[in-house]
Amino acid sequence: MRAPSAFAGDRPAALLRKRAKRAGAPHPGSSAEHRVELENRRVLVVGLARSGCAAARFLRRRGALVRATDRATPAELGPAVAELSRLGVELELGGHREVSFLEADLVVVSPGVPLTIPELAAARRRGVPVIGELELAFRFTAEPILAVTGTNGKTTVTELAGAMLAASGRKVFVGGNIGTPLIAYVDAADPAEVLVVEVSSFQLDSCETFRPRVGVLLNLTADHLDRYPDFAAYAESKMRLFCRQGPEDVAVLNADDPEIEARSGRIAARKFRFSRRLAAGGVEAAVGAEEIALSLPGGPRAEIPLQDFAARGAHNRENAAAAALAALACGASLEGVRRGLAAYRPGAHRLEPIAVVEGVTFINDSKATNVDAVRRGIESLTGPVVLLMGGIDKGGDFDSLRGLAAERVRLVLLLGEQETIRRALSGVVPVRGVATMREAVEEAFARSPAGGTVLLAPGCASFDRYRDYRERGEDFRREVRRLAAHRRPSPSEPES
Repeated sequence: MRAPSAFAGDRPAALLRKRAKRAGAPHPGSSAEHRVELENRRVLVVGLARSGCAAARFLRRRGALVRATDRATPAELGPAVAELSRLGVELELGGHREVSFLEADLVVVSPGVPLTIPELAAARRRGVPVIGELELAFRFTAEPILAVTGTNGKTTVTELAGAMLAASGRKVFVGGNIGTPLIAYVDAADPAEVLVVEVSSFQLDSCETFRPRVGVLLNLTADHLDRYPDFAAYAESKMRLFCRQGPEDVAVLNADDPEIEARSGRIAARKFRFSRRLAAGGVEAAVGAEEIALSLPGGPRAEIPLQDFAARGAHNRENAAAAALAALACGASLEGVRRGLAAYRPGAHRLEPIAVVEGVTFINDSKATNVDAVRRGIESLTGPVVLLMGGIDKGGDFDSLRGLAAERVRLVLLLGEQETIRRALSGVVPVRGVATMREAVEEAFARSPAGGTVLLAPGCASFDRYRDYRERGEDFRREVRRLAAHRRPSPSEPES
């Protein structure tokens, strides 16, 4: 028998809608103007992944009458079902009911849920406010926010900027689209001085008042074209990061990216640019092979050495420059930037060395889920590459890899049938399908010469056979270590 609905009756949502639609930018670093009254309000949470569950917990703590809906079944969602039930959240699982959307005073949607689903469209027609977890969290925070977005490099820059600020003595929260959702921070007993958050395009799509003190846009290349109608729509989603910024705020931008430069004129914030091509006099951070030359307005020129920076590749030197500019704009010291950079260690699944077996290096870049990330991974390596790709295509232009593949790749192994990649690269480089990760690792090793590299850089989402890119990377790591256990490891093999 269904429990009595917290949504019963026909309570007016006028107060909540009035607050949600209020115009005007908040004071920099403060969102109190846009807070919404939650006690006894009927709030529907759509999607019960990490951010959705965190939003439901927050809403219940604030006295909201919460219903949560997800197309997944209780078995698929796991322990979260029992936890949310204990908190008094009414659950509708295995599908969505339009009436629940229409009865709500507010809908909070998770990033993984397309905003185009019919039930959300019906809610908007009824006048029900629809916002995301990030927007909800912002309305209850007062601390300055450093927000990082871009097609690639978001996680690295978010972690780096957080480390630089922490090394400068600032109390920092690091999370958002990685780790801890921002909404989980809001009720933290130990508040931070600066909030450093990774922000996805999906999160920005459901924002109305979100305004970071410092916004970082790293790059714009085609991605998620399975969800956006075209690249222009995807790029506009990323640009929403800056739409409420004013002259008091800072935008950190990649001066080498023509798509960013073409759109930068409408950004009202002060612009700090980084570049590998331009001299220090033309940008605030000039990225060299061994150092970053900083030239900030009103400050002395400074150099940040890169010899102790552990992340490989020219793209990661760009990431270091972006993080330095953003951290300095949020109050980091130059010494803190240097210490944070030197202490940084790349996370798992991002050009992660796994083993060197009989002279063949295995690298896990499972987080390379789009074409540009694959390109960056290949460019960071020397020697011949056997490339492991495949998964769910997000609309990437794999034809753009043909020249690089012809020059650097000796074989592409496709995990599963990925016809888009096969059509794009066949005739340029041998392409062969494999059924399992074990077969992929063994075949790649057999076809790699000493001094070569086996690179897992799928260029696709993982959901055809894995829960996420992490599970895919763990499978690769497991199979590489199994292979290494039966072979003679090289002296330079990384420790497990």
